[in-house]
Amino acid sequence: MQKGSGLFFLVRLKTVEMYTDGACSGNPGPGGYACIILYKGRTKILRGGEEETTNNRMEMSAVISGLQALNERCSVLIHSDSKYIIDSIEKGWLEGWIRNNWVKSDKKPVLNVDLWQKLSELMEKHEVTFEWVKGHAGDKYNEMCDSIAVEESVLRGGQQNS
Repeated sequence: MQKGSGLFFLVRLKTVEMYTDGACSGNPGPGGYACIILYKGRTKILRGGEEETTNNRMEMSAVISGLQALNERCSVLIHSDSKYIIDSIEKGWLEGWIRNNWVKSDKKPVLNVDLWQKLSELMEKHEVTFEWVKGHAGDKYNEMCDSIAVEESVLRGGQQNS
């Protein structure tokens, strides 16, 4: 594009939806996560877990795994039942933690800094919107994520009723 030509190009991003959930037996204890990615009628399921973790870490790992799976900049709508994640983003807590060198307003250190840093980095690569979905309320994809996350927790020694 030449300077002053008045021409510009609008790049339309691919629109992707994600459903995420985490589960943990014991909290801390064995945990699992799941992310379901929906794009143009296709579905991709990501799953994983850790032998010793927390529910919040698994919730965050689900979101991170989904964003890491994207090969290009996208517009992403993430459905999550995690108030921890949603409130941290929507209420500006994450921005404040970054500004305050990972110290909360109560002067205590932020937990899970490693995952917050990774999530923040990934969110800069995409246009991300979060939407809270009530857990265990019949949402098809949220229920699927919950079931998969619990399976992953059980594979690592967790209890089925996580």
